[in-house]
Amino acid sequence: MTSPVDPRVALAEKVAEADGVSPLNEASRIAVSAGEAARVDEVVRDDGTVVGVAFAAADAPVELYVAPSHRRRGIGRSLLEDLRGRGERRFWAHGDLPAAQGLAQSAGLTASRTLLVLERDTASPLPAERPVDGVVLRTWRDADAAGLLAVNARAFASHPEQGAMDEADLRARMAQPWFDPEGLFVAERDGEVVGFHWTKIDPAPAQGGDVGEVYVVGVDPSEQGRGLGKALTLRGLHHLVGTGVARIDLYVEGDNTPALATYHGLGFVEAARDVLYDAG
Repeated sequence: MTSPVDPRVALAEKVAEADGVSPLNEASRIAVSAGEAARVDEVVRDDGTVVGVAFAAADAPVELYVAPSHRRRGIGRSLLEDLRGRGERRFWAHGDLPAAQGLAQSAGLTASRTLLVLERDTASPLPAERPVDGVVLRTWRDADAAGLLAVNARAFASHPEQGAMDEADLRARMAQPWFDPEGLFVAERDGEVVGFHWTKIDPAPAQGGDVGEVYVVGVDPSEQGRGLGKALTLRGLHHLVGTGVARIDLYVEGDNTPALATYHGLGFVEAARDVLYDAG
């Protein structure tokens, strides 16, 4: 028997269909679906139906969304003001849509971080893969978990979400329906994991076919400057193109100049952006 969809997730799906962008990031969606305890977990109901949600797991920023049918009734502002009064200061605006911009401005919030969504069609040819001296690129083995987590921690030491991934988070992501070990590539030097590229494929028939994603590319700081990041990226891109996806997406920090240069050089263009608004 299929488990019922959590009403917060069901509402997020309705919002995503209306807005073209999900109001929950993947970590939050996993946390909600798994019933994990959260720092912020507020719902607004109308005749028993959930029409507004504010959610934040652990120390993550708040994600707030309202049913399309119940907008312009003050629900979002009421949730925001209540949370501000309880000390919440950071709020994600996925897609940074005009309504979110207006609410943030009227509440005196300022943009403190920008996460860009880049995309690339799969019709344009990719550059050929290039080997890196002394490095073997291969697919995932379960024994790679500790090495991958160690590289991830070093590569994303200053990243507020990705850098905090632990084994429980890793296993939770691998338990998702989209996980394919053949789409997780590991770079190995002298028997040690020094980098990885985790790809993802989301079914999206409404968008003309499945969508591939450069989910995470992590390179150990000791390997930076040797071309490993580009080599891993190309390995994953060639894999995704080979699966027949309609396009490929990725997320990258708006101030990550080296990564942006790499991705733009591979034909990616900006498609959307997520903005973190802060009370200061």
